[in-house]
Amino acid sequence: MKIACISASQVPSGTANSIQAMKVCQSLAQTGQEVCLLLPGKVPAPWPALAEQYGLQTPFQVRWLQSRRVLRRYDFSWESLRQARAWGAEAVYTWVFQAALLALWQGLPLLLELHDRPSGKVGPWLYRRVTAHKGKKRLLFITHALQQVLEREQGVTLPHDQAMIAPDGVDLECYQDLPSPEEARRQLDLPHGFTAGYTGHLYPGRGAELLLYLAQRFPQVNFLWVGGRPADVEYWRARTTEMERTNVHLTGFVPNQRIPLYQAAADILLMPYEQVITGSSGGNTAEVCSPMKMFEYMAAGRAILSSDLPVLREVLGEANAVLCPPPPAGAAAWEAALARLSASEDLRRRLSAQARRDVSQYAWRERAQRSLEGF
Repeated sequence: MKIACISASQVPSGTANSIQAMKVCQSLAQTGQEVCLLLPGKVPAPWPALAEQYGLQTPFQVRWLQSRRVLRRYDFSWESLRQARAWGAEAVYTWVFQAALLALWQGLPLLLELHDRPSGKVGPWLYRRVTAHKGKKRLLFITHALQQVLEREQGVTLPHDQAMIAPDGVDLECYQDLPSPEEARRQLDLPHGFTAGYTGHLYPGRGAELLLYLAQRFPQVNFLWVGGRPADVEYWRARTTEMERTNVHLTGFVPNQRIPLYQAAADILLMPYEQVITGSSGGNTAEVCSPMKMFEYMAAGRAILSSDLPVLREVLGEANAVLCPPPPAGAAAWEAALARLSASEDLRRRLSAQARRDVSQYAWRERAQRSLEGF
């Protein structure tokens, strides 16, 4: 099947939504579909550069279309649908409400992936128009929590065959045969010794203050922070220097294909989400999120110390992670949990083994197959 994927993400970039879109397109291609990704932008990037940045192995077509932000992606959505039909698309897979409704109006089967509530004045209206349309469609909610929130707030309950829960995923192939923490640190020229790792952006709500607090309380532990926008990295580097925290190492941006090795360099992986989580597009996703890093941490085979947010309980529990109250409260619980994990190799091994078993159902390719099944 020829599937036109339409995303408003900036590609290439380091945003989570751009990584997610690229992984989804690759997974669709890996199931045997012919994929063309349509993006806003002026300067195309060559496939080798995209493959390196996003950790891609299976190629698919990518096109960039000019778009004016003042038109709020309506011009981009219209041109995307025009190009999709000219290309011979048999279905549209999108994250963009405007493109979703246009696809249905033009008689194209629709897969609409949802990561948050529809925003702005028009977003809820577009959502209701899409759900009310009689055309062939399937809405993919990244969490049960998101589906329940939208049913409650928008007053729309979809038939069973038009709704599916599709959590984010992981490329399990990238996590095969990872080295031990000691060997990974050697390969990356990182400090020797017990290491607690964090990968991802340093946006508000990601728990950086708690990470710094833990680094103060555990001077014998190395803290590895991987990722972040340059301005955020410089801010936290200045903070660690000011506090004379020599056990914190910030790498800055790392290409996606290198992330598994950095995660393997940690003995414990930290996920200190707060009760308000800001994404690259703003807003608060703490109630409905499905973090890609959660599945990466599970696949990396390292013990996970995470905030105990209700939505994360859809995947994590006491058998595969240690869960603590989200910051800024609960610092003492985090301190105690980190002390317990660092002291018990058996506990770390038991948790990581269970997480590795549990993550097998969240591979990107299997996600794509489930999304298309019966459609």
